[in-house]
Amino acid sequence: MIEKKDQKNFKPKMATIESNTSQQKNQCQLTQREQQNQKLSRRMKKIKHKIAIISGKGGVGKSTIAANLAMAFAAKGYENKVGILDADITGPCIPKILGVRNQKLLGGPPGLFPATGPYGMKVASMDYLLPTDESPVIWRGPLKMRAIQQFLSDIVWGNLDFLFIDLPPGTGDEPLSVMQLLPELDGVIIVTIPSEVSQMVVKKAVTFSRQLKIPIIGILENMSGFVCPHCGEQTAIFSVGGGEKISKDLSVPFLGKIPIDPEICQDSDKGVSFIVAHPNSTASKEFAKIVEKIEKFLSK
Repeated sequence: MIEKKDQKNFKPKMATIESNTSQQKNQCQLTQREQQNQKLSRRMKKIKHKIAIISGKGGVGKSTIAANLAMAFAAKGYENKVGILDADITGPCIPKILGVRNQKLLGGPPGLFPATGPYGMKVASMDYLLPTDESPVIWRGPLKMRAIQQFLSDIVWGNLDFLFIDLPPGTGDEPLSVMQLLPELDGVIIVTIPSEVSQMVVKKAVTFSRQLKIPIIGILENMSGFVCPHCGEQTAIFSVGGGEKISKDLSVPFLGKIPIDPEICQDSDKGVSFIVAHPNSTASKEFAKIVEKIEKFLSK
């Protein structure tokens, strides 16, 4: 029972207690955030080059490009030194393309260990955390950012030469999160197709990168003509030269063209590396040229 003479002092005391509790909670949250940032910094210091793969719109084959580009680097002499983060939280597909869906992210004292793909490639994806293929990820922006931060900081990536980050299309939560979390990003590769619609949207991706002061490694044109599987002749299905035109108009390096090849789609569905299975194809040779251009950019 509170005496009347104490009632005047009671509310201020309670307010003080609540204030102290709130301050302690904020300090605890701040400490946790600082610890997470420190862990992120430690992990990323062990990775020489970090490259994001982005696109202005969906449907341009960005994830297929990201997976095969990472594989092209791993096969070129960077065995056990390449990682790929599938940062498309709501539509992860990198494990499927690389044929490593049967694995899991295993936990240990250092953190979560990534799956292992061909040539010792390290793979992390939301796909490993979903109970079924039908399970959707219904998250707002803050949860997506937290998930990406945890993938970068909690995964035991180890010492890598390259970490490729496959981002969902557009300039929304996930791309923005990665750019903010990794200001030391070496650069972005922007994937487009020759159509005028894609040309229009890719300009936004270029502006997005420039506004965030992230270097643009170059524009890569996917689905650039169709290669006949019988005679090898190439036919322009979409309009021609869209990627090169944008590159010239915006003064951005042009990395190259990957033609439409039915084998790319078939191998992705089967979880087989296209460039390993078809090293002498036109598309594989183009990937090799693009790898050289990226290496040259990074050596500057």
